[in-house]
Amino acid sequence: MRQRKKSNSDVQPEDQHQNGHLSKFRQLFDPEASWDKDQLGDVLHWTRQLMAVVCGLIWGAIPLVGGVWFMLFLALSTGIVYCYYALVLKVDEEEFGGHGALLQEGLFASMTLFLLSWTVVYSLAHF
Repeated sequence: MRQRKKSNSDVQPEDQHQNGHLSKFRQLFDPEASWDKDQLGDVLHWTRQLMAVVCGLIWGAIPLVGGVWFMLFLALSTGIVYCYYALVLKVDEEEFGGHGALLQEGLFASMTLFLLSWTVVYSLAHF
């Protein structure tokens, strides 16, 4: 009996859905991928939010206090975002409004989320 190749119509919707997620995940680390301004902004925004929660949990659990640690978070967050879009994705920052616009993406929301998670974890763990 001959086996036939799967055509696009034979692929199950679940397979298409999973492949769509995999291709989007691969795009996050593909320097050849094309980005529009909204997509790149969303990725940078949510990257900062994830870093804010992780750093807030770590800072609160250790327990770290003081403005130096807040400034370290800002430097770490900005450095990672810069390295991500400049070195990993290799995007032309002028197409997206320059370094200032890209580095500001999600900054104020991440500072709030960082301070909130840091304060809550510190208060619950050490008082």
